[in-house]
Amino acid sequence: MPNKFPLWKNVTIVLVIFFGFIYAAPNLFPPDPAIQLSGQSGAMVIDEVVLAKMTASLEEADIRYFGATSDGVSALVRLNDMAQQLRAKDVIQAEMGSDYIVALNLAPTTPEGLRQIGARPMKLGLDLSGGVHFLLEVDLEAAVHTRLEGDLEDLKATLREERVRYRNFALIGNQLVGQFRDVEQVDKATALVRSNYSSLQPQSVAGQNPLTLTLVLSADATSTIEDNAIKQNLTSLRNRVNELGVSEPIVSRQGKNRIVVELPGIQDTAEAKRIIGKTANLDFRLEAQSRVGELFDFRNPSSQGIDARLESRAIITGENVTDARASFDENGRPQVNITLDSSGGWAMGHATRDNIGKRLGVLFIEYKTRLEKSIDAQGEIELTPVPYVEKHIISLATVQAQLGKQFRITGLDGQRESSELALLLRAGALAAPMYIVEERTIGPSLGAENIRLGIQSVTVGMLAVLLFMLVIYRVFGIFANMALATNLLLLVGFMSLLGATLTLPGIAGIVLTVGMAVDANVLIFSRIREELAAGLLPQAAISAGYDRAFVSILDANITTLIVALILYAIGSGPVQGFAVTLSIGILTSMFTSIVLTRGVVNWVYGGRKVDRLWI
Repeated sequence: MPNKFPLWKNVTIVLVIFFGFIYAAPNLFPPDPAIQLSGQSGAMVIDEVVLAKMTASLEEADIRYFGATSDGVSALVRLNDMAQQLRAKDVIQAEMGSDYIVALNLAPTTPEGLRQIGARPMKLGLDLSGGVHFLLEVDLEAAVHTRLEGDLEDLKATLREERVRYRNFALIGNQLVGQFRDVEQVDKATALVRSNYSSLQPQSVAGQNPLTLTLVLSADATSTIEDNAIKQNLTSLRNRVNELGVSEPIVSRQGKNRIVVELPGIQDTAEAKRIIGKTANLDFRLEAQSRVGELFDFRNPSSQGIDARLESRAIITGENVTDARASFDENGRPQVNITLDSSGGWAMGHATRDNIGKRLGVLFIEYKTRLEKSIDAQGEIELTPVPYVEKHIISLATVQAQLGKQFRITGLDGQRESSELALLLRAGALAAPMYIVEERTIGPSLGAENIRLGIQSVTVGMLAVLLFMLVIYRVFGIFANMALATNLLLLVGFMSLLGATLTLPGIAGIVLTVGMAVDANVLIFSRIREELAAGLLPQAAISAGYDRAFVSILDANITTLIVALILYAIGSGPVQGFAVTLSIGILTSMFTSIVLTRGVVNWVYGGRKVDRLWI
């Protein structure tokens, strides 16, 4: 029969529209503003007692909330008013202290039935709604200090090998200061420095003791160290963000010593803050055989004692780790299996070969920020971040045999902490400590104007197209308008299903898609008119119009899709958002304008005698 689809094609059209509606439906349920609380350590338990303390502080501050829940790992309190979110965060942080991470969040309200089949609302970029912005400051002085510490140990070893006698050599501020027995030894040391340490420069100070040698890093070396520290921290942060699975993240340098991290569309901002803001590292040091070493306490006091002395110089650090994976030992306790690079493996093997029977300590170093509470002139609570460093021994075990590139560490609080530590080591060590100096979560209140204008632009564009198609193509214009509405439904559904992030440029892509979606129908309907004018009967004109316009439609859409893919490949951030929306829109518009409209036309006109087409 002319212009009739077989049953399987009709069923396919209905199923595609049905699933498009199902996966677009979660966008009808806006999320609730919420406050999420979790521990600085993954091993901290967030129970009902912690939740009660959290909600009590909100009640005392007269902040309305509902739906307070705790799962042992984190607690979530939903708020009635978005305007109260920032104030609620400050109140809870002041009450709970710096041992807890308090983060702004958007709690989903999607029905459980939709969530079980993987239906989630479309993620919105920072310029619209949702997402978190971090501004981190890199401690470049610490990077320079670390380099000088390493140079000091190397220089002392070189002086001993060359039999240059000195009384003392120490790091004072950002200077290496050595005291010698006589002027001849000073001259020998100066010559060694100039021939072996090009980055260190002897510095003469008026009135300085002639038996004193003062060395400073050159300006070029200092600049290189600082620049490399920023680059290495950028790389580490990008790796951490990739581990979080965030779409279209932005990690970029700002100024001399700051890094901006933007995570659009992320829901669990507390987890992001813990991973992004946690600057942990490891030092592997032998136990000191005298009182000269540094004294550290154990992170988890055990039968080994409360504290122990470790040598001041590390054998290796987290920088030598190429892979780290969390697992369990033979007793079911959490551990991290570590793989070192070649230099780290050599250093570990060399150190442990000569120290079998001695104990090797794993020093866990965390750079944290405590919040000091004060009251400003207006009587409001003011929280000032103060950075500090914590160093604890997590393992002190006897070296039974020479170690190589692969070994394991134990002594962690739990499986979650071992996973976090493995992630941080796997992402790459930080060349310098970082501290979060600004945290901002952008919610619907801040992006409301962009959302309103975006929806307005789509609405105006769509109404104009709908009106045009009705006026020009009459009944067939109704078919095209049905396809256009379905196209938007499928576009939103597929973007939600794929987890794509919608940004303001993405809305521009939707507006463009609205215009392009009817291009195919214009070609088809114009062709049908031409066939009717040439004398074909209505049924034959419909069939010829769709068949002969298909090749032109396919060519035009393929070339546009190629451009969109190139934009996605070479672009970043907003450009990729535009490319994703445009690409999905091209695919959905081809389905609706060709397959769907043909199905509707066949349902209205197919299989019967037609004397006239209203087109």
